[in-house]
Amino acid sequence: MKSKKKKIIKLLVCIAIIAIASVFGIISKEEVLALLSKSIVENVSQNATKTAESKKVYEIIKVVDGDTIQIKYNGKKERVRLIGIDTPESVHPDEEKNTEYGKMASEYTKSLLEGKKVSLEFDVEKRDKYDRLLAYVYLDGEMVNKKLLAEGYARLETVPPNVKYVEEFKDALKNAKEAKKGLWKFIL
Repeated sequence: MKSKKKKIIKLLVCIAIIAIASVFGIISKEEVLALLSKSIVENVSQNATKTAESKKVYEIIKVVDGDTIQIKYNGKKERVRLIGIDTPESVHPDEEKNTEYGKMASEYTKSLLEGKKVSLEFDVEKRDKYDRLLAYVYLDGEMVNKKLLAEGYARLETVPPNVKYVEEFKDALKNAKEAKKGLWKFIL
């Protein structure tokens, strides 16, 4: 919701700047119309692309661990890192970093997603430095990232600029901790 408000404010500021420039004769009426048309078309186009992407479904090939999955994406295998969350390690190459909590989180994610199809929602950045897709993952319309927090199998890990749902995530984590859900019954 906040993202939509930001976009509307950004569009209104753009329109105000164009209007002021027109009033002071900095740009012509024709240029004003062209700029407004371009801004509106870009906004509609971005929304249409996001909506189309969120309606596509992708087959889960493998649940790698608690916060990473592998899907079939545009004809090839792709790793997807769930945005905004982190789970303890379970498949780290350095065995000493893997924990029992990581195995529990990984098993929970597997129980949710193995053999299923999901849809994706991207935020500002589509890939991380490891070339993994960064996404909010949805199973039957429910966001898995948020569910992992709400059920106590993940902690919050925000990496700007991908912070679209950070406030919802904070609430889900707080509630899970207070209720001692999932891993929080062992950690707190």
